[in-house]
Amino acid sequence: MQKNNQSKLEFIALMASLMSLVALSIDALLPALQEIGLSIHSSENSNDNQLLITMIFLGLGLGQLISGPISDSLGRKPVIYGGFLLFVIASFVCVNATSIEIMIFGRVLQGIGLSAPRTISIAMVRDSFSGNYMAKIMSFIVVVFILVPVVAPAIGKLLLDFYGWKSIFYSQLLFGFIVMFWLWKRQPETLKKENRIPLSFGLFFSGLQEFIQYKQAVIFTLISGFITGSFMVYLSASQQIFQEQYSLVDEFPYIFAGLAISVGFATFLNGSFVMKFGMYKLVSFFLVVFSVIPIMYILLFQKGNPSIVILLLFFALQFFAIGFLFGNLRALAMQPLGHIAGIGAAINGFVSTIMAVPIATFIGRNVETTTLPLFIGFFVCGVASLLLLNFTKLKTVNE
Repeated sequence: MQKNNQSKLEFIALMASLMSLVALSIDALLPALQEIGLSIHSSENSNDNQLLITMIFLGLGLGQLISGPISDSLGRKPVIYGGFLLFVIASFVCVNATSIEIMIFGRVLQGIGLSAPRTISIAMVRDSFSGNYMAKIMSFIVVVFILVPVVAPAIGKLLLDFYGWKSIFYSQLLFGFIVMFWLWKRQPETLKKENRIPLSFGLFFSGLQEFIQYKQAVIFTLISGFITGSFMVYLSASQQIFQEQYSLVDEFPYIFAGLAISVGFATFLNGSFVMKFGMYKLVSFFLVVFSVIPIMYILLFQKGNPSIVILLLFFALQFFAIGFLFGNLRALAMQPLGHIAGIGAAINGFVSTIMAVPIATFIGRNVETTTLPLFIGFFVCGVASLLLLNFTKLKTVNE
């Protein structure tokens, strides 16, 4: 579909912007969790405020089961518009919430709405590219996407200080309207009419039956769940770690940005490395790295937190490995699913997210006075992923 460099660059930027709606809704809210807790009377237990982060992922997982299959029938763009409309409604629920229960409901609803641009943007990439080149395009999309976590907490802190926490939700809506207008005006529909599947109640189930026939898709989806779950713990607990355990309230947005750059730099390198080494070799190597780093931390810091410099060094190394995993795992899972890209992306996203939410919730509940439970979680998820990778017995992958 993409016929020249300019259109590819715009396609990458637009797909990254669609995905960034999710990142903005998560990361911009991190500096405001305490203030939101005070406003809705849930500040007594800071672990409860983590639910405002993890529950949006629950909505993302559930919503993908709807948006993905429907997009295979109606086309990609109409479903994205519908998802954004639901996100708008959910944002107003959050702004007017008076209790933690209503706020969580709004966040789940936000996630369901955002599942459309998040999932369907991946399907649009699969509609347009395949193989290692698809992984390369995904890497560049994720690089742009990573810029949002770099700046989002700082933007959230700025809005919080000057206009209050509700302004963070309004800024997300403004950004969303701009992206939707861009999508409507500039991006052609990627799913050709002759490739659309008739809409039916059995559409998802027939797609699921086909999905599970592909061992590669199933295994790499499960691995994505473990890696996403361990990273989600960091997202939900980062405010508690840096602001409460280390008392770095004002510095938190900049620390978060610096660590996001570590992921982004690795993802940028992956765009070049994947063409030379292939997705499977990179995933195999960096899963080992992902598992070894926490072993070192666990052995060295069992009795308390290290200095902030040492902690940031370990986080940076861990996230550097993650930068080589995210895009490649998704591309490997999607590679055999080009003919059912919408349903495939939905199932992939649903399974990995539904796995990730309980992993993040369980580990996050134990991150109270030290970061040790977080690194134990990294280790367990890494080992589980390596066992699954070995189970594939894939000596070569059709890339």
